Amino acid sequence: MNDDLDLDLHDQLGHLIRRAQQISVSMFRETTQLDITPTQYAVLRMLQEVPGVDQLTLAGLVALDKSSTADIAVRLEAKGWIHREVLPRGKRCLTLTADGEAVLASMASSVLALRDKMLAKLSPEENIEFSRLLKKFVHLNNELSRAPLQVLKVA
Repeated sequence: MNDDLDLDLHDQLGHLIRRAQQISVSMFRETTQLDITPTQYAVLRMLQEVPGVDQLTLAGLVALDKSSTADIAVRLEAKGWIHREVLPRGKRCLTLTADGEAVLASMASSVLALRDKMLAKLSPEENIEFSRLLKKFVHLNNELSRAPLQVLKVA
């Protein structure tokens, strides 16, 4: 048998990353106990940081494809958490509503608790190293993503 195929599935990095994502989403939902996904949260947080951003730019800032961003924007608008305004040339400007701001404010302590919960079984040194390596992996491989993260260019 080929030695390359002897690697246990549960030791393969892609499988471990997929499992880490599953665990992360599960912990997010359990900790926040709100009707919001981690991706919707990311969109709301970015709108808090960059109010009035257009939908295409927002997609790049949260590393989502255009169609996923549009779908999420529709859902968040239906919940009353964002307002979408059509601009010239069909662009859409997105802003948080007061309800959207309130949702983010209500989640602040949950998000901090989630971070602590996710890393609780690691030592403080492992927390730092895990976070450092994960950031490095994502940064070094950003361009390989189906929707690479875009950095906001300040004029």
